[in-house]
Formats: sequence, structure tokens, C-alpha cells
Amino acid sequence: MPTSDASATGSAKSGGGVQSLERAFDLLERMADAGGEVGLSELSASSGLPLPTIHRLMRTLVACGYVRQQPNRRYALGPRLIRLGESAARLLGTWARPYLARLVEETGETANMALLDGDEIVYVAQVPSKHSMRMFTEVGRRVLPHSTGVGKALLADVPDAEVRALLGRTGMPAATEKTITTPEGFLDALEEVRRLGYAVDDNEQEMGVRCLAVSVPGSPTAAAISISGPAGRVTEAAVAKIVPVLRQVAVELSQTLASSGA
Repeated sequence: MPTSDASATGSAKSGGGVQSLERAFDLLERMADAGGEVGLSELSASSGLPLPTIHRLMRTLVACGYVRQQPNRRYALGPRLIRLGESAARLLGTWARPYLARLVEETGETANMALLDGDEIVYVAQVPSKHSMRMFTEVGRRVLPHSTGVGKALLADVPDAEVRALLGRTGMPAATEKTITTPEGFLDALEEVRRLGYAVDDNEQEMGVRCLAVSVPGSPTAAAISISGPAGRVTEAAVAKIVPVLRQVAVELSQTLASSGA
């Protein structure tokens, strides 16, 4: 009985896509969710795929440099992914810039976009305020989540156990005298974010600076946008005006990312 080219090559199509390719990307995402390093049996248990199928896919990913096999026989995400991730982050920042520019126009403060990359926050885009006194955060800068508004916004929907594990890995050094330095205090702050629908960095990363942040809903990768400015301008009265703008821009940015297939 003749077979199709797809089945002969092990590339049966599912929903118009190539099944083996879909499975390979699924395994990469499962590896990332597991912290970047897993064993074949763990992947089989989480994906439901048989071990021979996973072994074949992993061999291909290793040959391409997207996965590497460790001396302990476990598999880890490979260095070739770094270039893809950096390029994607730059593109994400490019898409975000018009929305950040709108935030600056409507709030008067510097606007930022940040992602959760592993255990760190990385800033991927910024549009500065037109004020002479304004905040600058270098694109590409990495900070720990516990002292930032974007960090709180990004971690608010993460289970408490995972947040505790992250804080255990990074530690909670004090950037200022107002930085939250205990897991319990940070978890309380995340509960406040969930209650309010936005996050606040109140002099916690830098004295004299306040930041308001919201997550980008439905973003393909965990992302947040924020505004930051001098505490004398980002007052409680200003918060009531700024937060609705932040939320609206986050929703519109989310729609753009979804339509772009990001």
C-alpha cells in the first residue's frame, strides 16, 4: 500500500502543520518550563509522547545546536537558541515602541517594556519622557524582579511556590531602603497587585523614583509595560489617571502581538 511523502518521512501533518516540527517546539517549551534541563523520562511523562519519539526529536535538536546533552545524560537548552531569543526580543521591542510612545504622550513619563527571562527582568524597549528630569533604563538591562514594578506585574500570576523558588535562587538584595527583602513581604505585594490590577515600585529600585506597571494580557511571552518618573510627579493623584491608560495600551499591544503571530 503506497504511503504519502509526509508519513514516509515521519512528518505527518496535523491541522495544516508538520507534526514532528510541532512536537519539537513543544519539547523545547517544556524544557524551558522545567528550568532548561530535563531527562527523557520527564519529557515523556509531561508530553505523553513515547520515549523513542522523544529520543529521535532530541537527537535532531542536538544536531542543530538547539539542545545539548549534558554529561549526566540529561538534556539542556542549547546556545543556538540565544541568538533567536535576542533577535525576537529586539523585534518585540520594535513592535512595542509606538505603544510606548503613546504612553509618553498621554502620561508625560518614560515608558518601558520588559520581559521575564529566566529568573531576571530584561528591558527590551523604552521611550523617554520629554521632561528634563526623566528616568532612563538602558534597553538590555537586567534586574531582579523583587525590586521592580514590572517584576511584580509579571510574577503576580505565577504560583506562590514557583515565586518562592525563584526568590530562593536569586536572593533578595536591597537596592534601596524600601526594597522588599523577604519572600512573605513580596508575596503580600503580589496579592496587592492582583487586587489592584497594577503594580507599584515605590522607591524600591531607586530612591526618588516611582513606577507603575501592568502585564500585557495574553502575550506569547511574559511581558509587562510600565511608566516611571520622579516620585513628585507620579503621585497618588497621578496614578488614578495613568493606570487606565496603561491598561488600555497593554490590551492594544496584546492584540498587535497576537495578530503578528509573535
